[in-house]
Amino acid sequence: MAVNWGILGTGNIAHLVAEDLRRLPNAELTAVGSRAQARADTFGDTFDVPHRHGSYEALVADPALDVVHVATPHSAHLEHATLALEAGHAVLCEKPLALNAAQAERLIDTARRHDQFLMEAMWTRFLPVMDDVHRLVHEERVLGDVHLLRADIGVTQPVDPTHRLFDPALGGGALLDLGVYPVAFAFDLFGAPDTVTSSAVLADTGVDAQCAAVFRYDDGTQAMWHASLGADAGRTCVLAGPEGRLRGTRAWWKGAPFELTRSDGATASWARPYEGNGYQFEAAHVMACLREGRTESPVMPLNESHALLRTMDALRAEWGVAYPQEA
Repeated sequence: MAVNWGILGTGNIAHLVAEDLRRLPNAELTAVGSRAQARADTFGDTFDVPHRHGSYEALVADPALDVVHVATPHSAHLEHATLALEAGHAVLCEKPLALNAAQAERLIDTARRHDQFLMEAMWTRFLPVMDDVHRLVHEERVLGDVHLLRADIGVTQPVDPTHRLFDPALGGGALLDLGVYPVAFAFDLFGAPDTVTSSAVLADTGVDAQCAAVFRYDDGTQAMWHASLGADAGRTCVLAGPEGRLRGTRAWWKGAPFELTRSDGATASWARPYEGNGYQFEAAHVMACLREGRTESPVMPLNESHALLRTMDALRAEWGVAYPQEA
């Protein structure tokens, strides 16, 4: 049976998701909502969407929908996901789930109160190569006891105070947009850290333009990561243990190949290429959860989304980064 999707927002992520929904035989992109009717119509023409709504309120009032993908800036996730949940729709909300942990708690409470499905769109967790990483690290234990993760992610974005990445009102900064990927990877592999050491360089607008942290775990594991809006350090990651290392090649969070080097020098690689942008895998997971009657994902559970934001809140507090909505 087909699952009817609505997309709330018409920006870049909305376009990528719409392209990938076409790759799922049981997914129907039924509706789109924008704050301007003209943008909804343009998006609808591009992706052959039958229902085009000139407001978000009209979108969530559409009775044809099963699930709404919230594809608006970080600062609007609480408001827009709440709209959809209270209208009786399942929600896949772009990452991070909300601007901070307090907002995430409110959103999770709303979903549970209305008995509706809610998931943070941590799309990289559902990419095929990540299944290989989990199998190699946790099941086959090819590295032995893994006690080290090193990851970086960076772009060279020209400084523009009006760009969403530098605008505090839109939840800008390297952490929430980029750093969330290595943070979530560390959580996925090791759980929440026991202690955190960090540093950040702030932009003139007050958001973090560059940040780095070391997560330490009581068993001796360390996860070190770096995120930047102004420097590209290679976009790679490494997992290491006494039996070898597993290296994620450039753009590791997008499903790039992973290369294994064993302690005896033997090498192997895992590549799981896919068509499209990679968002179809999380969408397929959401549809499977809905068919099974779930109200949250076992792969990206709500308590973990909340814990991620608690950690990122603590990092921002240490750096002195706050958003106007938190005043």
